[in-house]
Amino acid sequence: MKKIVVFGNSGSGKSTLAKQLATEFELPSLDLDILAWQATQPPVRKPLDESSSLINAFVGKHQHWVVEGCYADLLSLIIDKADEVIFLNPGVETCIENCRARPWESHKYSSIEEQNNNLDMLLDWVKQYSSREDEFSLTSHQALFDGFEGNKTEYNSNFRHS
Repeated sequence: MKKIVVFGNSGSGKSTLAKQLATEFELPSLDLDILAWQATQPPVRKPLDESSSLINAFVGKHQHWVVEGCYADLLSLIIDKADEVIFLNPGVETCIENCRARPWESHKYSSIEEQNNNLDMLLDWVKQYSSREDEFSLTSHQALFDGFEGNKTEYNSNFRHS
């Protein structure tokens, strides 16, 4: 079985790949978006120790898994437990195209209209991937990838998993 971490920019294909891997290998999966945010308006990140407890509970419950997200701070809490890392880095323009084409994410938005109302903000954020210096940045993701000693793959175009 496997312990896989998938990360990259918004729109890079993390959720799609994680779902495919979870199905193919019959793995439970964890989308870090689900545990990273408080249910407030506007959304506010949960304290790191609270998110860490939720990640540890998931890993403690499942011997094998796939975890996906764009949060380098949260990914750093689990990456040492992984036996495989996949960095989706297809470029900002591809991420923008993918964001525009993404289906409704019912686990994140109460309606497709709500999701679409957030699209301009999301696209602006995606465009900043290379210039940001936060836990969501290319710099942070590259450091995670470079520091991982196990089996790792970086995709620089839309992946085709079969």
